[in-house]
Amino acid sequence: MAQKRVTVFILSGFLGSGKTTLLTKTIDHFTEAGRKPAVIMNEIGEVNLDGQLVANEVPMSELLGGCICCSSRGDLATALHELVTGEQPDLIFIESTGIANPMEIIDEVTDASLIIPVELKAVITVVDAPQLLELNRTSRGKTYRLMKEQIRCANLLLLNKTDLLTGTALEEVNALVREWNPYASTHFTVFSHIDMRLVEMLEEEGYAPTHLTDGPASHDHESGNRASHEEHEHAHEHGSHHHHSHSHVMAYTHFFERAVDSNAFEEFVSKLPQEVYRAKGILSFSDTSSRFLFQYAYREMDFVKITPKGEVPDVAVFIGENFSRDAVRDALLKLESMSDNEAKY
Repeated sequence: MAQKRVTVFILSGFLGSGKTTLLTKTIDHFTEAGRKPAVIMNEIGEVNLDGQLVANEVPMSELLGGCICCSSRGDLATALHELVTGEQPDLIFIESTGIANPMEIIDEVTDASLIIPVELKAVITVVDAPQLLELNRTSRGKTYRLMKEQIRCANLLLLNKTDLLTGTALEEVNALVREWNPYASTHFTVFSHIDMRLVEMLEEEGYAPTHLTDGPASHDHESGNRASHEEHEHAHEHGSHHHHSHSHVMAYTHFFERAVDSNAFEEFVSKLPQEVYRAKGILSFSDTSSRFLFQYAYREMDFVKITPKGEVPDVAVFIGENFSRDAVRDALLKLESMSDNEAKY
């Protein structure tokens, strides 16, 4: 039986978008619900000012002085290991610096999940809606491209600060975001306020359907702005359609109950859909005594003999955009079933 995994959420979004506000609201919600959250917070500077907003009783690891996706690479796995073993939380929230590309963080978390009992459930991106709209209209530079990547990677998108936009402007920025990521659950927010059931469903399902709405905005920027909030909700209801047959899954983790045939596994990997662009794992094969680390990227795969330290399960992680996790799981279960049948003869 697979070891219980600690849920990991990545909070992404450009500088000043409202990530830390969302983090504190989410921590409060899960704490009040009797869960134990922990936080890994990354800052470019040497002092973590945002960390002062997190309650003292919440376990927190700080990665300072560098971006989590480049110079701090390796430190994240260490921080995850220390939190899991030292604090035994139920959930871990990784708030990345605003200039981080979440794909790099996804890659490192899933690397760590091969040897640490953690599982990445979702990327939640907070978008500064007025800033994105201005950049789209005026200067499509480096910041614009980074915001696009942060939006593309998300399972849950918060178009934040919507009280600062008219209904027409909001429809314009919503259309842009939907073009970049038509699969994420998208919600208009003020002060990063959302129905926390959306986050709970990410933990349970890996993605959030759209039938949950945010309800009334928690803040009016001006006293006469209530009508525009109603326009926002109307645009939301008509502009956030989803493909319910798929989920915008960033990472699917599969635990093997038994060894599989190496040739059959290689054939399975060679036939992965192009939407799966990265895979990795530690496996036992039924036709060899060694355990192997496998890596798959850019349609190429590599196997290396390893002897893991401690008790490490047979596990594989598949990373991609809008692929069917059911199809991948069914194919792997079929491989395990084939090995099981062979063992009976």
